[in-house]
Amino acid sequence: MLYKAEPPDRELTMKPTTTWVLIADGARGRIVRNLEATGDAADRLHDLTFETDQKQLREIMADRPGRSFASEGSRRSAMEYHSDPVREQEAAFADMLIEQLERRHAAHEFDRLAIVAEPRMLGLLRQKLSPKLSVAVIKEVSKDWTKLSPAGLRRAIVDLGFTAPAA
Repeated sequence: MLYKAEPPDRELTMKPTTTWVLIADGARGRIVRNLEATGDAADRLHDLTFETDQKQLREIMADRPGRSFASEGSRRSAMEYHSDPVREQEAAFADMLIEQLERRHAAHEFDRLAIVAEPRMLGLLRQKLSPKLSVAVIKEVSKDWTKLSPAGLRRAIVDLGFTAPAA
């Protein structure tokens, strides 16, 4: 069998590896996509931002849980809540973030993913990662960077080692 070789002057072009950084806490998420930007473009990060209407526990549980009758006699007692609404809200937010990432990873928008999240949110995200998306995760950092300024966020990402410092 005869194989034809490529001409030596023809270069093979490879698609550059694209890395995204997910920064999240229980109510806010940000996906930093343009890690290669420098100068003024570095201050205008091309992020995807997500927010949920984080309610305080007293707002969620404003209504009293109700009362029940005892099986014998006429005694009544207060019913207890059987879940933590704040954690359920955070879990739903984590589901939404993972769904967005899985959809965009399947569309080949990024190859590698770093996750920087508040410790409890990082745990939720780890639980919800699909096997395909977990292969793309190259780094996990247990910190809350959601309140950093764009310049501070840029410095923190550079410190992770994904980009060259902005000129």
